[in-house]
Amino acid sequence: MTKEFLSAKGVPYTEYDVSTNQEKAREMVQKSGQMGVPVITVDGQVVIGFNRQRLEQLLAQGPQGQPQGAPQPPHPSLGLSIADAQRQLPGTTGAYVGSVDATSPGGKAGILEGDIITEIKGRPVAMANDVAKAMAEVKPGENVPVTVLRQGQQVKVQVAF
Repeated sequence: MTKEFLSAKGVPYTEYDVSTNQEKAREMVQKSGQMGVPVITVDGQVVIGFNRQRLEQLLAQGPQGQPQGAPQPPHPSLGLSIADAQRQLPGTTGAYVGSVDATSPGGKAGILEGDIITEIKGRPVAMANDVAKAMAEVKPGENVPVTVLRQGQQVKVQVAF
Protein backbone atom coordinates (compact mmCIF):
# COMPACT_ATOMS: atom_id res chain seq x y z
CA MET A 1 0.00 0.00 0.00
CA THR A 2 2.84 2.37 0.83
CA LYS A 3 4.53 1.88 -2.55
CA GLU A 4 1.23 2.40 -4.39
CA PHE A 5 0.51 5.53 -2.35
CA LEU A 6 3.95 7.08 -2.95
CA SER A 7 3.91 6.20 -6.65
CA ALA A 8 0.43 7.71 -7.09
CA LYS A 9 1.70 10.92 -5.46
CA GLY A 10 4.78 10.95 -7.70
CA VAL A 11 7.08 10.73 -4.69
CA PRO A 12 10.42 9.07 -5.40
CA TYR A 13 11.48 6.48 -2.83
CA THR A 14 14.12 3.85 -2.18
CA GLU A 15 12.99 0.43 -1.01
CA TYR A 16 15.16 -1.87 1.11
CA ASP A 17 14.39 -5.51 1.90
CA VAL A 18 15.35 -5.75 5.57
CA SER A 19 14.80 -9.50 5.55
CA THR A 20 17.91 -9.88 3.37
CA ASN A 21 19.87 -6.69 4.12
CA GLN A 22 21.10 -6.87 7.72
CA GLU A 23 22.73 -3.43 7.62
CA LYS A 24 19.43 -1.81 6.60
CA ALA A 25 17.58 -3.94 9.18
CA ARG A 26 19.85 -2.56 11.95
CA GLU A 27 19.40 0.98 10.63
CA MET A 28 15.61 0.52 10.60
CA VAL A 29 15.57 -0.68 14.23
CA GLN A 30 17.88 2.17 15.25
CA LYS A 31 15.63 4.78 13.59
CA SER A 32 12.27 3.35 14.62
CA GLY A 33 13.01 1.45 17.82
CA GLN A 34 11.21 -1.62 16.53
CA MET A 35 11.19 -4.37 13.93
CA GLY A 36 7.76 -3.74 12.37
CA VAL A 37 7.62 -2.88 8.67
CA PRO A 38 7.24 -0.79 6.69
CA VAL A 39 9.32 2.00 8.17
CA ILE A 40 9.12 5.18 6.08
CA THR A 41 11.35 8.20 6.63
CA VAL A 42 10.19 11.56 5.28
CA ASP A 43 12.65 14.42 5.88
CA GLY A 44 13.93 12.72 9.02
CA GLN A 45 10.46 11.95 10.41
CA VAL A 46 9.84 8.22 10.93
CA VAL A 47 6.46 6.66 10.10
CA ILE A 48 5.94 3.04 11.12
CA GLY A 49 3.35 1.11 9.17
CA PHE A 50 1.17 2.50 6.42
CA ASN A 51 -0.30 5.64 8.00
CA ARG A 52 -1.89 7.55 5.10
CA GLN A 53 -2.88 10.53 7.24
CA ARG A 54 0.63 11.01 8.67
CA LEU A 55 2.27 10.56 5.25
CA GLU A 56 -0.12 13.13 3.71
CA GLN A 57 0.76 15.52 6.55
CA LEU A 58 4.52 15.07 6.11
CA LEU A 59 4.38 15.38 2.33
CA ALA A 60 2.36 18.59 2.63
CA GLN A 61 4.98 20.19 4.87
CA GLY A 62 8.07 22.03 3.79
CA PRO A 63 11.25 20.37 2.57
CA GLN A 64 12.60 19.88 6.09
CA GLY A 65 9.30 18.52 7.46
CA GLN A 66 8.62 21.76 9.28
CA PRO A 67 5.22 23.44 8.91
CA GLN A 68 5.81 27.12 8.16
CA GLY A 69 9.19 27.15 9.92
CA ALA A 70 7.91 25.82 13.27
CA PRO A 71 10.03 23.05 14.82
CA GLN A 72 8.31 19.71 15.27
CA PRO A 73 9.06 17.83 18.47
CA PRO A 74 10.17 14.25 17.91
CA HIS A 75 7.92 11.44 19.06
CA PRO A 76 9.40 9.64 22.05
CA SER A 77 10.56 6.06 21.57
CA LEU A 78 10.25 3.13 23.96
CA GLY A 79 13.74 1.96 22.90
CA LEU A 80 12.56 -1.56 22.13
CA SER A 81 12.80 -3.85 19.13
CA ILE A 82 9.33 -5.30 18.63
CA ALA A 83 7.43 -7.52 16.23
CA ASP A 84 3.92 -8.92 16.03
CA ALA A 85 3.56 -11.42 18.88
CA GLN A 86 1.72 -13.74 16.48
CA ARG A 87 5.02 -14.30 14.63
CA GLN A 88 6.82 -15.43 17.76
CA LEU A 89 3.93 -17.13 19.56
CA PRO A 90 1.14 -18.26 17.22
CA GLY A 91 -2.31 -17.46 18.60
CA THR A 92 -0.98 -14.56 20.70
CA THR A 93 -1.87 -10.91 20.11
CA GLY A 94 0.27 -7.95 21.11
CA ALA A 95 3.76 -6.70 20.34
CA TYR A 96 6.59 -9.10 21.20
CA VAL A 97 9.67 -7.41 22.69
CA GLY A 98 12.76 -8.85 20.99
CA SER A 99 15.36 -6.62 22.60
CA VAL A 100 15.54 -3.72 25.04
CA ASP A 101 17.95 -0.81 25.29
CA ALA A 102 18.45 -0.71 29.07
CA THR A 103 19.03 3.08 28.97
CA SER A 104 15.80 3.75 27.05
CA PRO A 105 12.47 4.79 28.61
CA GLY A 106 11.10 1.25 28.15
CA GLY A 107 14.22 -0.31 29.65
CA LYS A 108 14.23 2.04 32.63
CA ALA A 109 10.55 1.27 33.25
CA GLY A 110 11.35 -2.44 33.49
CA ILE A 111 10.10 -3.77 30.16
CA LEU A 112 12.04 -6.97 29.44
CA GLU A 113 13.02 -9.01 26.41
CA GLY A 114 10.27 -11.58 25.83
CA ASP A 115 7.49 -9.37 27.23
CA ILE A 116 4.39 -8.91 25.09
CA ILE A 117 2.99 -5.37 25.06
CA THR A 118 -0.80 -5.59 25.27
CA GLU A 119 -1.78 -2.01 26.10
CA ILE A 120 -0.39 1.54 25.94
CA LYS A 121 -2.24 4.50 27.50
CA GLY A 122 -5.33 2.31 27.88
CA ARG A 123 -5.25 1.55 24.17
CA PRO A 124 -5.20 -2.17 23.22
CA VAL A 125 -2.13 -3.41 21.33
CA ALA A 126 -2.91 -6.30 18.98
CA MET A 127 0.23 -5.99 16.82
CA ALA A 128 3.48 -4.01 16.51
CA ASN A 129 1.88 -1.26 14.40
CA ASP A 130 -0.45 -0.47 17.31
CA VAL A 131 2.61 0.50 19.37
CA ALA A 132 3.67 2.98 16.69
CA LYS A 133 0.17 4.47 16.56
CA ALA A 134 0.04 4.88 20.34
CA MET A 135 3.57 6.33 20.48
CA ALA A 136 2.65 8.93 17.84
CA GLU A 137 0.36 10.48 20.48
CA VAL A 138 2.95 10.54 23.28
CA LYS A 139 4.53 13.89 24.14
CA PRO A 140 7.98 14.44 25.66
CA GLY A 141 7.70 14.65 29.46
CA GLU A 142 4.61 12.42 29.58
CA ASN A 143 4.28 9.36 31.86
CA VAL A 144 2.59 6.54 29.99
CA PRO A 145 1.04 3.38 31.44
CA VAL A 146 2.08 0.24 29.56
CA THR A 147 0.71 -3.25 30.20
CA VAL A 148 2.82 -6.28 29.26
CA LEU A 149 2.27 -9.99 29.47
CA ARG A 150 5.25 -11.62 31.20
CA GLN A 151 5.32 -15.37 31.77
CA GLY A 152 1.51 -15.49 31.66
CA GLN A 153 1.06 -12.62 34.13
CA GLN A 154 -0.08 -9.06 33.40
CA VAL A 155 2.48 -6.50 34.53
CA LYS A 156 1.78 -2.75 34.49
CA VAL A 157 4.64 -0.26 34.22
CA GLN A 158 4.86 3.53 33.96
CA VAL A 159 7.16 4.76 31.20
CA ALA A 160 8.55 8.26 31.62
CA PHE A 161 9.47 10.19 28.45
